[in-house]
Amino acid sequence: MSEAPREAETDEELEDLLGFLRDARGFDFTGYKRSSLGRRIRKRMADVGIGAYTDYRDLLETNADEFRALFNTILINVTSLFRDADAWTFLQQEVIPELLDRLGPEEEIRVWSAGCSSGEEAYSLAIMFAEYLGLDETLARVKIYGTDVDEEALRDARSGLYPAKTLEPLSAELRDRYFEVNGSQFSFRPDLRRRVIFGRHDITRDAPISRLDLLVCRNALMYFNVEAQTQIIDRFHFALRERGFLFLGKAEMLLNDADRFDVVSMRQRIFRRRAGNASAPYQPAPPKLRTNFGGELQSVARNRQVRDLVLDAAPGAALAVDTDGIVVLINNHARVQFGLTTNDIGRPFQDLEISYRPVELRSLIDQATHERRTLRVNGAERRSGDDAQFFDITVQPLVGAGGLPAATNITFTDVTVATKLKAEIKRVREDLETAYEELQSTNEELETTNEELQSSIEELETTNEELQSTNEELETTNEELQSGNEELETMNEETRIRSEELDEARAFLEGVLTSIAAAVVVLDKKLNVKSWNRGAIDLWGLRTDEVLDTPFFGLEFGLPTQELRAVVEECVRSGKRGAPVEIDAVNRLGRSFVCSVQCSPFDGHRGGVVLLMEEGRSVGTA
Repeated sequence: MSEAPREAETDEELEDLLGFLRDARGFDFTGYKRSSLGRRIRKRMADVGIGAYTDYRDLLETNADEFRALFNTILINVTSLFRDADAWTFLQQEVIPELLDRLGPEEEIRVWSAGCSSGEEAYSLAIMFAEYLGLDETLARVKIYGTDVDEEALRDARSGLYPAKTLEPLSAELRDRYFEVNGSQFSFRPDLRRRVIFGRHDITRDAPISRLDLLVCRNALMYFNVEAQTQIIDRFHFALRERGFLFLGKAEMLLNDADRFDVVSMRQRIFRRRAGNASAPYQPAPPKLRTNFGGELQSVARNRQVRDLVLDAAPGAALAVDTDGIVVLINNHARVQFGLTTNDIGRPFQDLEISYRPVELRSLIDQATHERRTLRVNGAERRSGDDAQFFDITVQPLVGAGGLPAATNITFTDVTVATKLKAEIKRVREDLETAYEELQSTNEELETTNEELQSSIEELETTNEELQSTNEELETTNEELQSGNEELETMNEETRIRSEELDEARAFLEGVLTSIAAAVVVLDKKLNVKSWNRGAIDLWGLRTDEVLDTPFFGLEFGLPTQELRAVVEECVRSGKRGAPVEIDAVNRLGRSFVCSVQCSPFDGHRGGVVLLMEEGRSVGTA
């Protein structure tokens, strides 16, 4: 197979994979530059040992965790506090004063950090305004929005926790003023943190935040192709107020927007939205009073017929919704274009497909009614099978008598042909700009490579620190184990010596007891037998294993033990040695004799006693 067909096949597989990511997880990477995007995806494929896009798609379908790893590889989250310090200094010294001069002393300042990653850029904006305005005025006036498509990065941003290394660009004074020690990390001060709002937002698809005074989007546009960049700049232009400022990264430029943006500083990539013509608010015509009432019903019917004819003759589709959300008017173009009928008049607008397709109109109606201004959505796409139509949609609030909202008029202008022509013109313009685009693309790829290298260096530094920390922990653990081993050896030696001493003492005691000819029995405090010497075995005929730990007064042998109970209990109670007691007994051979028993307290078992039994004179044969 030749190289060209194989390359085309690979490009098609990449596009299929991007379509799968968009449909499965809602991440639309189709506007990203294919060179850098393909490189990042292939890097992840190499990490998991996969060579083909189709095989990697199979892995994504079976392993949900792989999506997260892929997105983290594609979305290079390289950022820092006050990155490119010269640009931030210019912004604070030249742009912020001009921005504040055109605002009232109590007017809200709205700022958007698009592609904020883990939040350092948004917090840099908060610190900058606090330093310029003072903390109290910043808390009262400034509202900062930080958005990104990476949910993991947003979680880090919302926490406001950073290691000491991240705060190195700050002076010690700024760090102590805006960050608090939180364990091994630093947290952004809570009162100013509440003025920063983080949320997920895709600048290629989602509606932009509006009425902005400052929009910061640095080193994000360079990842998108020319068409996606143009669409994003269109959204940014819509989002900014007149004379609002746009702050881009050092590798990004506005090439063909001189009619919409003025250059404030090309070196620092700061631009100003040019003033445009503001449309006058809608003013309803004053009602006319009739002085004659003859034939009024006929006139009303005629007027209604004329009104319907005029609406049906209008060049675009139109419908009207009253304040209760009920459809009150549908012209002929709307009926034909969207499959509506006259029976839909009087139905709730939310029940109609047109209320949410091609765009969500219900929220726009609420916004237009609340703000009392006309809203426009340009280039809304509506698909029917394989065909696509594009509409410019106008949502216009209608005001009745007394200035109260009466209804909302919604018009749809079919701009399909114009949109396609515009796309053709855009392609032609792209061909003319190819030379410059190649230079810019080379620069952006170098920037991207630099970002990737920086990211890799940071990952290696982190890994090195973790390995060093682990090595130190292992050395500490080894020393602790060695110390514990020495202690155990010492304890073992002491235990061995003690055991030998105990064995010697036991052997000594056993030898003493064995050498005593008389019977010796030791009882514990529960009066169970704890020792039964050789003399007791010879005298009574019971082995040691038969009587050990057995209640003494429960044993049956030649000695009537119950006659000793009172003597033993008295010895236990008083703790003194009792006088010898003589009891008639029978030895193991059946010979009757008088047994002399002496009871002594046993200090080794608190409450125990020692019984010394000696064979006395015989009293005859049993």
